[in-house]
Amino acid sequence: MAETRSAARSAHVDDFCRRAMPPADAWPVFDLSTLPKLAAREQINCATDLLDLAVDEGHGERAALIFPEGRWSYRQLQEQAGRIARVLVEDLGLAPGNRVLLRSPNNPMLAACWLAVMKAGGVAATSMPLLRARELTHVLSKAQIDIALCDARLVDELQSALVPHPECSLAIFNGGGGEGRSLEALMKEKSPSFTNVETAAGDIAILAFTSGTTGKSKATMHSHRDILAACEGFPRVLQATQDDVFCGSPPLSFTYGLGALLLFPLHARAASLLLEQSAPPQLLEGIVKYRPTVCFTSPTGYRAMLKEFANQKFAAKDVASLRKCVSAGEPLPATTFESWRMATGLKIIDGIGSTELLHMFISSPEPDVRPGATGRVVPGYQAKVVDDSGKEVPRGEIGRLTVRGPTGCRYLSDPERQAEYVKEGWNFTGDTYLQDADGYFWYQARTDDMIISSGYNISGCEVESVLLDHPKVEECAVVGAADEARGQIVKAFVILKDAAQAGEATARELQQFVKAQIAPYKYPRAVEFVRELPRTATGKLQRQRLRTLAANTQATNTQAANMQTIEPEGWPRPQGYANGIAARGRQIFVAGQIGWEPATAKLVARDLAGQAAQALRNVVAVLRAAGAGPEHLVRLTWFVTDRHAYRSARREIGAAYREIIGRHFPAMSVVEVAGLVEEGALVEIEATAVAPD
Repeated sequence: MAETRSAARSAHVDDFCRRAMPPADAWPVFDLSTLPKLAAREQINCATDLLDLAVDEGHGERAALIFPEGRWSYRQLQEQAGRIARVLVEDLGLAPGNRVLLRSPNNPMLAACWLAVMKAGGVAATSMPLLRARELTHVLSKAQIDIALCDARLVDELQSALVPHPECSLAIFNGGGGEGRSLEALMKEKSPSFTNVETAAGDIAILAFTSGTTGKSKATMHSHRDILAACEGFPRVLQATQDDVFCGSPPLSFTYGLGALLLFPLHARAASLLLEQSAPPQLLEGIVKYRPTVCFTSPTGYRAMLKEFANQKFAAKDVASLRKCVSAGEPLPATTFESWRMATGLKIIDGIGSTELLHMFISSPEPDVRPGATGRVVPGYQAKVVDDSGKEVPRGEIGRLTVRGPTGCRYLSDPERQAEYVKEGWNFTGDTYLQDADGYFWYQARTDDMIISSGYNISGCEVESVLLDHPKVEECAVVGAADEARGQIVKAFVILKDAAQAGEATARELQQFVKAQIAPYKYPRAVEFVRELPRTATGKLQRQRLRTLAANTQATNTQAANMQTIEPEGWPRPQGYANGIAARGRQIFVAGQIGWEPATAKLVARDLAGQAAQALRNVVAVLRAAGAGPEHLVRLTWFVTDRHAYRSARREIGAAYREIIGRHFPAMSVVEVAGLVEEGALVEIEATAVAPD
């Protein structure tokens, strides 16, 4: 039983989503054969099923949301959502089908706003709290946002992005109204009752934006039926009950977090613990205080919690309330699985999902878990491993993962990417896997992360798993680096437990260790010791940034004969810059660059770190125009208006520097000035480069 365009009449007065939908022949197969009751329903409003029916069934006084300031019952959540829905319709002019941007850390008001948008027949687009004005501008334009509901603490960047969108209404919650209206003030006069819009099952409910680590983020479209289908998928693996309390680190702005901390708890009539700060120390504090039973985080999160145990800041007994632990977002190494099991007695349920398919489609319940394997298909889904022509490969061979089931990919106004992701009804996830004889799927790499060296296909994930077994290694990531002789070589970025042990001897020790564990051709021919790995806000490793670093390092190495670092005898090697550079070649002088977008002459951010990142991009753009690159820089001079702000933002600035410039460190100076010519500018960067003649 496959879904096509719904025969039911849409409730959307605003038909933007229907017009932005890919053509039907570009859709994946929506297989609802295992969900006949859901397939038969023509009218679905997911808020009715998730919230209102829970109250009707007698769960009104049960805890729905738990948070540091208190708790809301299902009835209280329903009333709050009802009042917000009335504000949306009566004060902000929402018509069914209008898009509503939601911007907030994880808290009860964000959850109530999301449910209110569903009730009113709107389309929710929830943004990451860390997004800046430049990124928000893309979301506002791509989704043609009509209304924005924003936490007061995050409103500055949004208001900057809204300048070219005066038609968008803004209401602010959890604080003063500022330049927008106070949502709480508008809610005070509203009745808590609200009659939900009878949306069609196929009416779009959410626009979920991908993390956009390789460019501008894409928006995926999911209907009210998709929301409920996801609640009938992975939760069958999880097997939670109404007595569970969910917790975790992912933000509600990502579909992993939306399912983990809102959809699945409500569907099970359970409770959700919402923490605005949920890094491992804060998550552990929340587990100790509130005693949740189900935890969702990433492999990085579990390793960080294990480190907290080792440092004796917390103990394994502090998580004794947990009975289910779920991991997603990146591969779960067998080492992490075993370490967590040994410490807590709990098996981690691994899984893979995607924004395009809404949530997880491969996983296994605890009794069936195999350490190192992602799992088997989630009930309702089909998956296979295929070659480049789309033909299924024999079990045990590596290929591309394709999936189909009750949810699937529909990109908003993006026919080219739709054609890349969906082929002959199957969703091509971009992951490389092998499937064993028992139907378990074993992750190898992202499709574009497979390392091909001297004709051998090498999984960086496999090499990482071996390196993590070494007692000196805290974290690592493996990518391919360009090599003239082999095409690519395996390069490992390694964080050591003791940074003082970094050096050639340890690099050789790690290389020999890998050679002894797996085929020698897979060992990392290059090892670089780092203090941190680039990750998204949800902890997902950004391999593209590592590939860029590897490429920049290679480019820097090719310039070694043209450029020499100068460090006087006895001086310590500085971190992040050189004392001096000697170079031969064509000189390029880059005038002072500030953090504006040259095409618009507008500053891209109000904070120092955001402006510094854009100023560095502008420096690199000038170099590119001169036929040079960041590896040719010999001097940078930074002019800042506040040295304290600069020192406070050094970590964030350093991360941007490594992404844009790479690990190439010219001679640098930082000068505090009373002010800069351009109003609002906080930093200006001058540069000198020497490129080969």
